Amino acid sequence: MKRNDRLIAIVIALQQRSETAQSLAAKFEVSKRTILRDMQSLSEMGIPLYSVTGPAGGFRLMDGFRLPPLQLDSQEALTVLFALRAMTKMADTPFNQARWTVMDKITAVLPEQTLRQIDPVLRHVEVNVPERKIKSPLLPALMEYTANSRWLRVLYRSENHRRSLQLKPERVYTAYGFWYCEAYSVAHEEKRTFRVDRFEQIETIDKPESEENRSKSGTHVSPKKDKPQTSTRIVAKLSYRGALRVEQDEHIGELVKQRSDEEWEIDFMCPPSEIEWAVRFFFMLGLDASVISPPSLRSAIHRLASEVCTRYKTEVGDGT
Repeated sequence: MKRNDRLIAIVIALQQRSETAQSLAAKFEVSKRTILRDMQSLSEMGIPLYSVTGPAGGFRLMDGFRLPPLQLDSQEALTVLFALRAMTKMADTPFNQARWTVMDKITAVLPEQTLRQIDPVLRHVEVNVPERKIKSPLLPALMEYTANSRWLRVLYRSENHRRSLQLKPERVYTAYGFWYCEAYSVAHEEKRTFRVDRFEQIETIDKPESEENRSKSGTHVSPKKDKPQTSTRIVAKLSYRGALRVEQDEHIGELVKQRSDEEWEIDFMCPPSEIEWAVRFFFMLGLDASVISPPSLRSAIHRLASEVCTRYKTEVGDGT
């Protein structure tokens, strides 16, 4: 970043909140000494800065000072439009209309020269978002409740059944064309991830009803708690195609390592609750993965493969 651009960016940052020299240095990837020189330059330019000492201190702008509207440079315009174009690929989002109108507004105010600079990049570089036709009508409400830290009672449709759950959502995010909610579940007594499109009903509650009280009322029987189990280390070799597929997994994708020109490896700790997932996951990878350990996982995949072979076995000589 050029020095003049950094000076403007510092003033913009200070319009939002107070900043220390260290926080600004980390944000703009320069030294603390450079930021102090920038502050001196801004003061000499007449920018009304002052500093506050103490734990909550830092540099601040005098109340009421505002910069005039700024034009985006080519890199800033590229950043904003690149992100917005990625959002337009999503079939369902709370920002359906705004994502188009804001792109039009930004494009309308950009100089022609800037548009010519960024258009080739926008045409050849993109974020890959799978096309999904699934809708998440409760997403806007869920986002609001998450932002306000509200407890919820939801009706959730999982892979196998529908059930009522008490959740405290902590984060809503999108990945692979789906919306997900990360929430603490009273029933599971841990943080879990839920697909937003599988929420059928949502209502707010003041506080969750404890599982102990629900057990006494006869509406739920708490399972007996077993001794905590340890996680299992899973190691598998991957082909090039297998590595690409594993990299798409939100939990273990970043752990894929390349060992040679033709071989990749995944090595991770799998919690006991996810062993069944691991069996299905590596089975679906087929010949693009070879589990090295543990032997129990290899055996489970073998049993599943045998069941599939039995289902599709044909008689000898059967031409079908």
